[in-house]
Amino acid sequence: MPAKRERFLASLRSSGLCKWPVVLIVPALVLMAVGGVNGASRNNTTAHDPGVRGGPPGGGGPIAGLTANQLAFFNAGQSSFAETVSVLGRLENTGAGLGPRFNAESCAQCHAQPAIGGTSPFTNPQVADATDQGATNQVPSFITLNGPVREAHFPYTLDLQHVDGSTHDLYTITGRVDAAGCSIQQPDFATAARENDLALRIPAPLFGSGLIEEISDATMLANMNSNAFRKHLLGIVGRPNVSSDDGTITRFGWKAQNKSLQLFAGVAYNVEIGVTNEVFNGERDQTPGCQFNPTPEDSTNFDQNGTELPSDVVRFTMFMKFLDQPKPGPSNPSTQHGSQLFSQIGCDMCHTPSMTTSPSSVAALSNVQANLYSDLLLHHMGPGLADNLSQGGAAGDEFRTPPLWGLGQRIFFLHDGRTNDLVQAIEAHASSGNQQYRGSEASIVVNSYNNLNSSDQQDLLNFLRSL
Repeated sequence: MPAKRERFLASLRSSGLCKWPVVLIVPALVLMAVGGVNGASRNNTTAHDPGVRGGPPGGGGPIAGLTANQLAFFNAGQSSFAETVSVLGRLENTGAGLGPRFNAESCAQCHAQPAIGGTSPFTNPQVADATDQGATNQVPSFITLNGPVREAHFPYTLDLQHVDGSTHDLYTITGRVDAAGCSIQQPDFATAARENDLALRIPAPLFGSGLIEEISDATMLANMNSNAFRKHLLGIVGRPNVSSDDGTITRFGWKAQNKSLQLFAGVAYNVEIGVTNEVFNGERDQTPGCQFNPTPEDSTNFDQNGTELPSDVVRFTMFMKFLDQPKPGPSNPSTQHGSQLFSQIGCDMCHTPSMTTSPSSVAALSNVQANLYSDLLLHHMGPGLADNLSQGGAAGDEFRTPPLWGLGQRIFFLHDGRTNDLVQAIEAHASSGNQQYRGSEASIVVNSYNNLNSSDQQDLLNFLRSL
């Protein structure tokens, strides 16, 4: 055998590409490369999504090992996270007021399934929010009672001449009994949809966020550089989104555009609920007659004894920081085999099963194995998933690998919640390139999934629903 071919076969064996004899692998790779990358399902498959896993919530509780003070912060943060906000302030009269534009009336409305801190619930609260307290909003076409909670972005201005990309809140406080005199219009979502200028987002689960924050840049980069040969064969690249301020890796949000949990909490409070705060202290809409509270509405204060009274943003941050990672469901022979297939076809090259946190000043977050099933990197996902939004350094077709922990109890999938069917979500990962965007980095892996027999596909789906 020529030395060059022998070195190639040896590299295949050492890469761990699969456990089959190498003589079978080379034609398999060729078939994957030419067999199509548009995610078409096998016509004879009977595999199906087993659906949202029942039983107790796998997430929502505090991480083990917190001190008494840390647990108190967690509980206080959870309480604030769940509290409904009115225009004139929360029930405890903090001055944190709703609007003038908003997507929800509390954090927990969006992050509710299967427990506070999760993602979209079965019944979308945004439908009722449209007319709460006498508001005169029209429910946009993409918001439905049984659909996911969503926020909307316009990639371009409505004349399609300039880049926009910002969040356009669904609702205004116009007509509410606690907002007398305010009169502003909702965005023109109908025109944006007609012009294909609408990018939607669903809330990402927050479980295990503190662990994600404690994974070092070095750990992420080492994982990125591992299994390089196998990733090359599968067409997987991946890169970090990086802060333009300090050059460190950002990791929160659908495009990993936010650096820290406190930044994430601050922007969400301002954009989603309309509360100005010590991180984002200006009203996004400054229409006269629609400002009812001094700004920032939410900030850290001190009582008469000099004791610090933490802001809502600080409370939210501590709640997210101390949320434990989700617990998986019961294991069985099907899910165990599915886990093997998950690695065998290459899903784990982006959905890294685990990374370990660095030493932390919070002992409960220090040197913990985070079973997140994500590399936290950006990947090109092709024109099929591209949304034309650039956030941080992410391009319009790039997304952070979403962590799969807790997936078994999620209802909606992908960044825009376009499907509640896990099979459709897998197929959507594959698409060929066009003049604007390259093909998806997941296409070869999806093709390998399609080439599994129905029984193996079902085992893989059962494994994913066990997470």
